[in-house]
Amino acid sequence: MDTKRIPLHDVHVSLGGKMVPFAGYEMPVRYSSDKEEHMKVREAVGVFDVSHMGEFMITGPEALDLIQKVTSNDASKIIDGQAQYSCFPNDKGGIVDDLIVYRFSAEKYMLVVNASNIEKDWNWVKSHNNFDAQMEDISEQMVLFAVQGPKANATLQKLTSTDLSSIKFYHFAEGELAGKQMIISGTGYTGAGGFELYVHKEDAEEVWTKLFVAGEEFGIAPIGLGARDTLRLEMGFCLYGNDITDETSPLEAGLGWITKFTKDFINSEALKAQKEEGVSRKLVGFEMVEKGIPRHDYEIVDESGTIIGKVTSGTMSPLLNKGIGLGYVQLGHHKPESKIFIAVRNKQLEAKVTKPPFIK
Repeated sequence: MDTKRIPLHDVHVSLGGKMVPFAGYEMPVRYSSDKEEHMKVREAVGVFDVSHMGEFMITGPEALDLIQKVTSNDASKIIDGQAQYSCFPNDKGGIVDDLIVYRFSAEKYMLVVNASNIEKDWNWVKSHNNFDAQMEDISEQMVLFAVQGPKANATLQKLTSTDLSSIKFYHFAEGELAGKQMIISGTGYTGAGGFELYVHKEDAEEVWTKLFVAGEEFGIAPIGLGARDTLRLEMGFCLYGNDITDETSPLEAGLGWITKFTKDFINSEALKAQKEEGVSRKLVGFEMVEKGIPRHDYEIVDESGTIIGKVTSGTMSPLLNKGIGLGYVQLGHHKPESKIFIAVRNKQLEAKVTKPPFIK
């Protein structure tokens, strides 16, 4: 399969971005070093070009009915200008994808989905659209810049008359920034604060350039997918394809808080039964007690060496300077402070279950 290029591909190359294939796109994985970029976002401000993400507009008199059917969270609870984290349950007990639902009005919504799942998600939602709701895939028309870090607000406020401090977490505004109309969203995948900007493709380069002028005094820098992964892991945020998949239930993944049985949705009966019976495994966070870096698919064992689970995501936390990860373990080993062991090469290294976020 040919990898696609995001609109600012050449800009990233000129900035020294190392381009790698990711979710069908050539994406910048790093510009300097993962650690340096990670700390830039934690301490100042960085910009991620995550234009590979997918955006679907859902409009019409029954737009909400369609969204309520295909998502696990209760989208009737959000108001205009509010966003909601959710997932698409499949009909086999797993997850098609996780997503964010944006409400513009009673008959206009946007669904933001993972890059690797654009086609799969589109087909899934479309196959369940027996409502008076129109669907439009606008992924190719939009770019998405995540401006994240404690200095993100100060950087962006220079470029807009919209009062950014009034946009609460998981809320958004449509307004002008850097002289261009866009969606300014109080969301992010880093836990460092900041905004995500949904920009029209033709405005992308001009907006990108202005962001770097505005953030120059704070040492603003472009950030790659490498640091994006370590930042989200320090927060314990799930990554689709690793921590949640077609085969993990939202209840096993600790996503009960976005699974609302106050409405009917795809597979809700089976998930409700699972909730009542209880799950046999749970996604947990863990920190390495012994020195070592946990990686995806490493086995998790108990003290006697019996396999009790598997690592789904792992890294060296640049902030804590120790190995952290997420993984599924059998019930009974899931409580915070439980002693577990990670099979790293031929060694079993001690770790302890820790409730994310890992950084407070």
